[in-house]
Amino acid sequence: MFVGILRLRLEIVGSRSLKDKRRVVKSMKERAQARFRVSVAEVGQLDDPRRATLGVAVVSNESAQCDRVLADVAAMAGTLPDAVLADRATEIVSFGEGGSGVQGGIEQALGPSWSAAGDEDDDDDDDEEVS
Repeated sequence: MFVGILRLRLEIVGSRSLKDKRRVVKSMKERAQARFRVSVAEVGQLDDPRRATLGVAVVSNESAQCDRVLADVAAMAGTLPDAVLADRATEIVSFGEGGSGVQGGIEQALGPSWSAAGDEDDDDDDDEEVS
């Protein structure tokens, strides 16, 4: 499994207030979510009425598919009438085997206490073996 992450930095044209900015950001989020089935959140420059940083995420079983979807989202952001795409950064992270046969970046970031198998007994009760 692969997780694609895109960071978009937008300059909001003609925005004089946070209300103006929210209108542009909301429109971008809704268009991206409806057209590309991605998750979108405003992740930076929250108090600046003229700038927005958005995070976009997509999950796929192919890294190339993640890359294509994120490229399409960035292209759409570049055509917004009320915003200019100032910067973009993309990262594709392998989660689990992902074709490589070893645990990928997310599992390593979570640390050794995280179980990829998910089959460990982690509740607090004393399980007894029944014969």
